[in-house]
Amino acid sequence: MPTADNPLLAPIADALPPVERASRMPAGFAAVGTTAGIKVSGRPDFALIVATGGPVPAAAVFTANRFAAAPVRLSRANLRATGGTPATCGYASAVIATSGSANAATGDAGDADQAAIGVAVAAAMGGEPIHVLHLSTGVIGTRLPVNKVAAAVRRVVDEGLEYTDLALGHAAVALRTTDSTTKMASVKAEVPGADGGTVAITVTGIAKGVGMIHPRMATMLSVVLTDATASPATLRELLRSAAAVTWDQLSVDGDTSTNDTVFALASGASGAASADHDTAARSALGSALEAVARDLARQQARDGEGATALITCQVTGAADDADARAVARAVISSSLVKAAVHGKDANWGRIAGAAGNALVAEAAVLEAAGLSPADAAARACQPAAVDPARMRIAIAGHLAYDGPAGGPAGIDKGAAREAMNAEEVLIRIDLGLGHGTGEAFGCPLTEAYVKENSEYTT
Repeated sequence: MPTADNPLLAPIADALPPVERASRMPAGFAAVGTTAGIKVSGRPDFALIVATGGPVPAAAVFTANRFAAAPVRLSRANLRATGGTPATCGYASAVIATSGSANAATGDAGDADQAAIGVAVAAAMGGEPIHVLHLSTGVIGTRLPVNKVAAAVRRVVDEGLEYTDLALGHAAVALRTTDSTTKMASVKAEVPGADGGTVAITVTGIAKGVGMIHPRMATMLSVVLTDATASPATLRELLRSAAAVTWDQLSVDGDTSTNDTVFALASGASGAASADHDTAARSALGSALEAVARDLARQQARDGEGATALITCQVTGAADDADARAVARAVISSSLVKAAVHGKDANWGRIAGAAGNALVAEAAVLEAAGLSPADAAARACQPAAVDPARMRIAIAGHLAYDGPAGGPAGIDKGAAREAMNAEEVLIRIDLGLGHGTGEAFGCPLTEAYVKENSEYTT
């Protein structure tokens, strides 16, 4: 825990494998990113990712927003149809992503547009529309130009998709809207082979999202590909678990979008033992998924609209992990904390106030993170345990509040201000109540954010 001599805590993510910020194409997939003419700017706005051997296990986490967009509703229905289960997992042979129109709040016409795009993909590839998953991002209330998208589908399939890292990188570029950077993360791991020995698996994620971001899950689009072997149900469990401690701990502005989606697809092309039955294979795949998700979430927070830094809040000493995540999430979501970080103001009182308001996540998130259904229902949305007399707060390596020592720690605000002038501002809190740990990611609230969103459609 922080002390006057050592206000820093051990990094929480030490147990995760190292991440390379690159788009390493796993075996069994091909991709393309190009321009379909959706964006007036002419920038890339169309991506297609395919499983080269036909439908593969797929899983998803979707927005909880009740105004869910047409691509969310159609993808959810397709996964349920192919999986034969109410859960959001099944089989897919393609993911199509369009940027420039969210196709949200477009009524029956928008649903028909999205379905027509699925038919176009299936016809071009010789598959079935129910094996197509959909991503759309952009302005709410605008319809997709179906003819342009269908023409792009036919063109890229005729020309041939590529199996290269560069092609997946182009797909990542095409996802972007107001993003200023392209977000990619890859992990390689050794796992038991299906026929003995060990084999290498690749887990790669691409993502977009820098505004309208808040837990449940955070506003974003992402596709995670792997050549590991897992059934749809196992892939869903591992994806939901990873999202609960990463993307559900990400906030830029407190608004959950209509289009939030993460897809995970597993080709099995590496020859790895199945994560359904092999404990080591499951552990390695789960850790790799979490590492990729965590790094993408950090990239998204750092690139938040108008952001000048990444804010990371790490919490230790909580009664349990759910409480720790709740406190971390409350701190990085606080507009007062975000404004203080923008001004390089080591105002620990705002951090303490946010921690005192922390509420544990919703039941679905708690269950995804490992709690039993009964425990998740009992804990959901309840206040996190916080005792001011036991809490310690450090800002950018400077102890600011020491409850056991009587409270305010006499922080040197000048030195703290200098330390806060960094790419990442680290807020560390020890609650002194147990062994729970958690973290969350956000960004400062700046004038540039207000300007960006006051002129978004004009």
